[in-house]
Amino acid sequence: MKKLLVVVFALGGLSVFAQSKILPAEIQIKMAIQAAPEMYQDEATVLGYNKNGELVTLREGTNGLICLADDPNKDGISVACYGVELESFMARGRQLKAEGKSEVEKREIRKQEIDAGKLKMPLEPAMVYVLGAEESNLDTKTGELANSRIRYVLYKPYMTGESTGLPTKPQAPGMPWLMDANTHRSHIMISPASANK
Repeated sequence: MKKLLVVVFALGGLSVFAQSKILPAEIQIKMAIQAAPEMYQDEATVLGYNKNGELVTLREGTNGLICLADDPNKDGISVACYGVELESFMARGRQLKAEGKSEVEKREIRKQEIDAGKLKMPLEPAMVYVLGAEESNLDTKTGELANSRIRYVLYKPYMTGESTGLPTKPQAPGMPWLMDANTHRSHIMISPASANK
């Protein structure tokens, strides 16, 4: 019985810890929009976490850009912004994860749904901005991220190295390359070289 109580207490403590990491909505918004170009920040929709750890809309936007706040249950800081045309793909991934699907299962299910026309993907390349930083570089009072790293991603299904002229693996710091070539989730990766490279 004592062991059971210890386990229950430990699990309860983890839940409280995860909830205590959830920042106020206004700070989550300030963090999330830093991934977007300045011209889009003020009018972007922002998705983030309520006090129960549920993903909700923190701010409705008007410009077709969606920004996703940092997941308090993951190490480090990662925020992203993407066009509304990618929301069905992103939302489906979140739904499958919530159902307990593995990364491999998520990819296969979304592939089948895209190929069947049930899950719509944009016809033209769609932009995703991903901004990451160490947790120690976050000012929790202002939402400002120091020493952050930006990554640009352009999604379009079934792009190939031949059709884009891009390498299908990283070649040099800052050089664009095509990840998951010729798949439903093919995307061009652009990670600017850091100053110390």
